Formats: sequence, C-alpha cells, structure tokens
Amino acid sequence: MANTQLFQSLKGKLLPKADAVNFEGAPAYATSPQHQLAQYAATGCLNATFYASAETQLETVLKLCDGIDAQFIAQTALYCRERGYMKDMPALLTAILAGQGAPVLSRVFKRTVNNGKMLRNFVQIVRSGAVGRKSLGSRPKKLVQAWLNTASENELLAAAVGNAPSLADVVKMVHPKPADAWREAFFAWLIGKPYNAEALPPSVKAFEAYKADRSQPLPDVPFQMLTALELPDAAWAQIACQSGWQMVRMNLNTFARHGVYALPGMTEAIAAKLRDAESIAKAKVFPYQLMAAYKAASDDVPLAIRAALQDALEIALANVPQITGKVVVCPDVSGSMKSAVTGYRGSATSAIRCIDVAALVAAAMLRKNPDTLVLPFENDVVRCELNPRDTVMTNAEKLAAIGGGGTNCSAPLAQLNKQKAHADLVLFVSDNESWIDATRRGATATMCEWAVFKQRNPNAKLACIDLMPYGTVQAVEREDVLNIGGFSDDVFKIVAAYAAGQLGAAHWVGEIQSIVV
Repeated sequence: MANTQLFQSLKGKLLPKADAVNFEGAPAYATSPQHQLAQYAATGCLNATFYASAETQLETVLKLCDGIDAQFIAQTALYCRERGYMKDMPALLTAILAGQGAPVLSRVFKRTVNNGKMLRNFVQIVRSGAVGRKSLGSRPKKLVQAWLNTASENELLAAAVGNAPSLADVVKMVHPKPADAWREAFFAWLIGKPYNAEALPPSVKAFEAYKADRSQPLPDVPFQMLTALELPDAAWAQIACQSGWQMVRMNLNTFARHGVYALPGMTEAIAAKLRDAESIAKAKVFPYQLMAAYKAASDDVPLAIRAALQDALEIALANVPQITGKVVVCPDVSGSMKSAVTGYRGSATSAIRCIDVAALVAAAMLRKNPDTLVLPFENDVVRCELNPRDTVMTNAEKLAAIGGGGTNCSAPLAQLNKQKAHADLVLFVSDNESWIDATRRGATATMCEWAVFKQRNPNAKLACIDLMPYGTVQAVEREDVLNIGGFSDDVFKIVAAYAAGQLGAAHWVGEIQSIVV
C-alpha cells in the first residue's frame, strides 16, 4: 500500500515556496506591485494600523507608484472612488498623477474630485509636498478653477464646511474668475471681501437673514454653519428633517442631546428616514458605517432608532450574493484583528475594528446563504453557535465578541480536512498575518492544507479578503485562489463573480484594469 504521508509531503514540495515574510516574521507570499497598490486603495488606510504606521503606508504607496504606469494608477484611483467610495486614497492617487504630469489627469480628476471634500483633500495633499511639489501647477490649478466655476450652489455650500484647507483658502489660492454674478458674490462673501448682497445665492441670503433675525425661517444650509448660533430644539428637529441621510446617521447622539426625540413624531420621522431603501442606496453607505452608528448610539437614543439602523443594515446588504453550492466562511478573530479597520486616527479613530468587519461579512453571507458553515479562527478554530434567522447585527456581535489569540490561517482548512468535508467556496476574512502555523521552508501551511482540500474537492475555490494593506498573503494567487483587499460592497460582487467562474486569470487586478478611464 502506498505511503500516504510520503506522497502528501512530496505534494507539498511541488507547491510554490513562500517568497516573503509577514510582519510576524512568518513565511508568506509577496503580491505584485499592482496588487499591493490595489489593496491599499481598496482598504483606504492612510492611518496607523496594527502593524504599520501611516507614514510607512504613505511611503509604500509613493514607492509603488514610481514603478507602475499612470494608466493603472488612474484605474485604481477610479476604482477606490467609484466602487469603494474612498476619500483619502483616490485624492492621493489623483495628486500623484498631477505630480507626474500624466495625460490622464484631467479625466481622472473629474471623476474622483466630485465634491468639495475631495477638492480640499486633493489641494491639501498637493500643497503638503507629499507627491513631490508644493504648488498646484498650471494644469491642476485650472482643474480646481473649473470645479469652482461649475459647482452648484449646494455643492459650494457643502464644500465651505471644513478646514485645512478651507474652501476660502482654495479660492484665495487659485483665484477663480466666475462668469455668474451670484458666484462672484459668493466667493467674495466666502473670503470676507465686499460683496453684492443682492447677487448672493438664495440660501446664503437666508443664512445671513437668519443670523440677523432669529424669527426668520431656518435656512437650508449645511447644519455645521448653524451650530455656533445656539439653536432651539425645534430648529434642531427641522435640521433633522431637511438633512441628508448620511448627516442624520452621523448625528443621532447630537439630536438626543438637543431634545429632538422628545418632540412629537420626531423619533418616527428619523427612524423612517434611516430605513428608507432609496436614501440608503443614494448615500452609498457601507454596512460597517451602519454598524458603527449602532455601536456609537448613546443610551439616550430611542430603541426605535436602533431598530431602524438594524433594518437599514439589512437593506444595505441587499447585494450580498447567493452563491450556488456549499460555502465556508472563515473570519479571523485573533488579537491583531482588534485594530480599527480604517487605522488609528487619534480622536477620529473608527469604533469599527477589523474583527467587526470580518464578523459582518460572515454574518451577511450566512444570511443570504443559510447553509454556510462559519469557522472563526485564532490559534485554532473557535466554536460559535450562529442562527441564520437572526439579524446580521446579532450574529456579527456574537462573532466579534470572541476576539484574542494568535493567527493561524490554516486552522479552518485543517479542520475541514480532518472532517473530510466538502465545499465549493472557502472564504477567508483576515489580515493574513498568520504565524502560529509558520513552516520552516517550502509552501505556507495554508497552501499545504488547501492542496489536501483540493484533492477531495477538485473544483473548489479559495477567496481571501485581506482587510489590511500589508503586502503579503498566505495563499498564492492562481486559478483557484483569489486574493482581494478591502471591505466595500464591491467585494461581495467580486466574490460572487469569482465563485461563478466569471473572473479571468488576472482576478481582482483584472477587475481594476477593466475600468475605462
């Protein structure tokens, strides 16, 4: 009879050898520069993470862009802005294109710099000197001028909220020459110069009238412009009614402090807005943002509002795919996954950790694919009873409550092999910093266990969602292995396409390269 242990060890020798080490000093596989840049873009982290500082990440992105053609940088910028809804990274990549004098800059700028916040981000990055220059230069300056001269009244008012730089700073910097009388008056008003009051846009006129006489109607302007005016509770209620979905989500505790929920009908009105499917789609909300709002809600926020956030989360997950065949999801619940998913940003650090996102992905897949097997892991697989009929929030909280221990990415596959289990798709959500299962040479333990699993499941596919941009993976990219970075809704679409055999050999990088600039 054949020596099965011998032949299994020989098979391991035929697997690709690890060619890098991760931050734990354990064997790993390096990804291509394009893949690394795509991962930084999709995760949107330019802040300190568990293993890498913000400065290290910025240095890595700049170095990667030195060796990558402008076309792929442009496609990556568009991917992370239009599909990942990121802010800092697309602004940085657009600024890099400006520093390179890339011909594609104008086309990319018009799509990534699509609101005032992005305009100020772009100007801030260029002026910082991070991309090699501290002046805008003639072409970028013209693009900024064009934005200022074509933005609507509402877009300009929204852009006027915020500093470093403020919109007034940007106007002083580029000196736009408006063709409209109202725009000329607005810019003069913005930077504190004499202006024609009659030519001001209606909302600015109303704002100035309200400041002079509080009996005037509350102006329809960004609420941040009103907060210094000591508004009564009724005014805050009106702000809640007329504000956009994202603003309401982000200020639930503020409304509680100002007594909005105590006013007749306001709790019901805000709850209805939060669970409105059309508004949720228009806001392009991340599921984790709803989880963040739910976790951040104080005890003064009514239960009806919390319930509406759970309803909104279920609606936001509408595009989670139903996958044919048996699915296994492996969320990493180790200690390193407790770091904030968007990195450390001081007082602005997100309350949502990597472990919360991993739990959210697992719970969402379980909700749409009730036969899904969930195998949370740290040093080993951890037992966790989940009910597919529970809400996504409930199951995600159960998984996220585990937390701790080292990282052993091969543990779920080892258990599946021990049980001689069958599956069509195995989905990992991790930071890929596996070290408990470190091998001395050859392939990683994850690849060895995957090879054994494939003997029993020859058509199975492995998809690894990497939540942190560290540049190494535990499973090498090939036809049956997909490595993808990030946590946007687009990840679900890519996983579904991959499971259905609709992605080419280039996989995720190929998705980005398919974007038309």
